[in-house]
Amino acid sequence: MRRPRRNQLFLVPKLVDHPHAKELATMSRLLGSIPDLDRLVMADLVQERRVDVGAPGMSGAQVLRVGLLKQLRGFTYEELAFHLLDSASYQAFCGFGWGEHVPRRATLQQNLARVRAATWEQINRLLVTHAVDEGIETCRRLRSDSTDVDANILEPTDSGLLWDVVRVLTRLLKEASRRVEGVRFSNHTLAAKRRLVRITYARSKKVRKPLYREFIRIAEDTLGYASDALLVLRAEPKFHARLAHVIELGERVVEQTRRRVLNGEKVPATDKVVSIFEEHAAILRKGLREVHYGHRICVTTGASALIVDCVIEDGARVDSSTTVRNVERFIDITGKTPEQAAFDGGYASKANLAEVKALGIKDVAFNKKVGLKVPEMVRETWMYRALWRYRVGVESVISLLKRCFGLRRCTWRGEARFSAYVWSSVVAYNVLFLARTQRE
Repeated sequence: MRRPRRNQLFLVPKLVDHPHAKELATMSRLLGSIPDLDRLVMADLVQERRVDVGAPGMSGAQVLRVGLLKQLRGFTYEELAFHLLDSASYQAFCGFGWGEHVPRRATLQQNLARVRAATWEQINRLLVTHAVDEGIETCRRLRSDSTDVDANILEPTDSGLLWDVVRVLTRLLKEASRRVEGVRFSNHTLAAKRRLVRITYARSKKVRKPLYREFIRIAEDTLGYASDALLVLRAEPKFHARLAHVIELGERVVEQTRRRVLNGEKVPATDKVVSIFEEHAAILRKGLREVHYGHRICVTTGASALIVDCVIEDGARVDSSTTVRNVERFIDITGKTPEQAAFDGGYASKANLAEVKALGIKDVAFNKKVGLKVPEMVRETWMYRALWRYRVGVESVISLLKRCFGLRRCTWRGEARFSAYVWSSVVAYNVLFLARTQRE
């Protein structure tokens, strides 16, 4: 629970004379100059919760700045809690004054988990509007490219997924037996672990196949115990729904293992379960060999290196199907139609070129022509080369997001938190970019 903070503010420690501290001060002034940022975050913190009881909670401004600091520095929650306690500069940036209690790791995690992806996206739109009003972003050009962000899972294997099904269902069944009477089951985790190890070290398919038959039987027995437990768990609706969801995923894992291993079928990527913890993760193929498990995101920047828009794709969507959508979203966010646009070769098609130009863009350049002629795309030949060079800049933005803002792998669980993680990294990048622009 949370109560409104007291009216008298704590004294905020003075920032030290160091380049990093000065950069934090510039970022703090930037965030303070844009209205509604704190209000948007606070709305997520207090939704459907009483605000008249309990200890004072973190303010919207504090949660926003803690989230930005975490993504800026790549801290874990444990590291974040330590540095907030240890650093006067970080306390000043996040709005914790002298004598004020600095939250622990669990409190930081709980508050950040309440901020929705839609809120982070709205914050980014306010930052973009600020950049346009200040003349930092002219919106005369746009460039767009996609990249893959991994979910926080191991590379999936059939045996590994079966093991996850057995151990998770067994854990839930143990919890169910403590909640209600009448839950009966046998613990098969030891037998499942033995099959997992033997399959892992088996040298041939001939040896692995009978082991998989035994493993599938063990998983089906455990699924049967869990299905029986659902009948006596109707008085626990939340736990009932949780168990039913794992059972559904477990049945899909058993079915796909039987089809792939025992029947030798090729299961379509859209039908596969790659994790029972992050079931939203899609199979993303990069080139001919590299495979990722997560989501593809599409990043759009303007004439500057500011990220105007970011879209988290649902599944392995083809780039060419997103070209027009990216332009339309750019126009909707900025309120301006760019004169020029540059895309990677995967976005190219004659239909996309025609539709993009119909939106009012005069010059369009694709990294690969794909049957298109230069005079069809741009008014002057030299302009195609200039836009080709301009497009490369979005790759450096994506590289920076991956190297410095944690977008190689999302460490937050669940599809909603995946989107929130991506957007928080984008917002952190934009805040730092705008602060350095103002400093210069």
